Amino acid sequence: MPRRGENIRKRKDGRWEGRYYTQEPESGRSVLHSVYAKTYGEVKEKLSEAKLSAKKRKEEECHTAVYFHTVAEEWLQATRNQKKHATYTKYRIIYETHIREKLGNLLFSELTEETVIGVFQNEKSEMMSDSLHKSISCVLNQILSYAVLHYQVPSLRYSSPRSKTFTKPVEILNLSEQERLLRCLYDGMDACKLGIIICISTGLRLGEICSLKWNDIDFAGKMLQVNTTVQRIAVEGCDVRTTLLEGEPKSICSKREIPLPDELVKLLLRCYDNDGEYVINKDKPMEPRTYQNKFRKYLEAANVKKKNFHILRHTFATNCVSSGMDIKCLSEILGHSDVKITLNRYVHPTAETKRQHMNSVSAIYGRFVGQEE
Repeated sequence: MPRRGENIRKRKDGRWEGRYYTQEPESGRSVLHSVYAKTYGEVKEKLSEAKLSAKKRKEEECHTAVYFHTVAEEWLQATRNQKKHATYTKYRIIYETHIREKLGNLLFSELTEETVIGVFQNEKSEMMSDSLHKSISCVLNQILSYAVLHYQVPSLRYSSPRSKTFTKPVEILNLSEQERLLRCLYDGMDACKLGIIICISTGLRLGEICSLKWNDIDFAGKMLQVNTTVQRIAVEGCDVRTTLLEGEPKSICSKREIPLPDELVKLLLRCYDNDGEYVINKDKPMEPRTYQNKFRKYLEAANVKKKNFHILRHTFATNCVSSGMDIKCLSEILGHSDVKITLNRYVHPTAETKRQHMNSVSAIYGRFVGQEE
C-alpha cells in the first residue's frame, strides 16, 4: 500500500519503490520514473535526490534554451535605466550593427567560446579597427555576464584572438606648428578662435569646449569648471536620426576644476560676452562637427597639415610634461581616473625634452672625470 502523498509503495518482492514524473522538453509528455531500495527510509532518500536532480536538469534546460537576443534586449533595457543615454545608445548601435545578426538567433546551449570566436573571425571582422573590435568585445562580454547572473547559464567569456602588435604613435603639434597656429588664432580673435586657445591651454575635450558656459569660469578665482559635455547621438522613435545632447561629462573624474594661467584669464576677460550664455556659440552649445571643421580651417590658414581636434589635448599634455608638471597633477587636470591612462595615452616627451634629460645624465658622468660643465 503506498504511503499517502509520497508515491512510495512496498512491492510484492519485498522492495520499496518510489515514483516521480518528468516532462519531455520536445513533446511535453509526462514520463514516469522509479527508484528502488530495501527499506522505506532508503527509497525516500533516493526519491528525494532523484526529484532534486530532475529539477536541476529542468532548470538548466530552461536556462540554456533561452535565445541570445532575449538576454541581449533585457541587458540593453537594464543599461538604459542605469547608464547615461549616450552610453546606452552606443551599446545598442554596437549590438544591432555587429552582434545581433551573428548571435541573436542562437540558443545559449549552442554557444561555446570557440563558437563565438569563430563567428567574429571572418573577412569583415579582419577589416575592423582595433577600437571597434574592443567595443564589440565589451558589449558582448557584458551580455554574457548578464546571462550568467540572471539565467544561470554556464560562464562564458569572449577572448579576442586579435593582438595589437603595433601602436600608432600619437601625434602632437610641434613647436613650430603651435606658433603658427597661435598667430593665426590671435589674428582677428573671435569666440571660436578663443575656444581653440582654451583647449590647447587646458586640455579640454571637444564636447567640453562646445558646451562651456561663461558661468563655468571663475575669473576672480582663476578657475574653470568642467560641468557638461555635448555630443550628437542617435535617437530612437523620432523623425530625426540624431540629436545634439548636452549632459554630464563622460565620467565622475571628468567633472573637474582646472586652474587657469594668468594670460588666459586676461584673454577671457577681453573676450567676455555678457549677452551670451555659451563661450563659443552664445545661446546654445556648438555642434562638435561644425567646430572640428572650423579647427581644420584654422590649421590650413596656419599652414599646418590636417589634424584631428584631439591633437590639442595631446599637445597640452606634452607641454605640461616638458614644463616639469608631475603626472598626478596632469591626470587630474585632464580628468582621468588613473594616472596610467595619462602616461600611456597622453604623455609624449618631445625629442628636445629627451635631449635635455640625456644631457643632464651626461653632466653627472662629466663631473666624475673632472670635466667642466
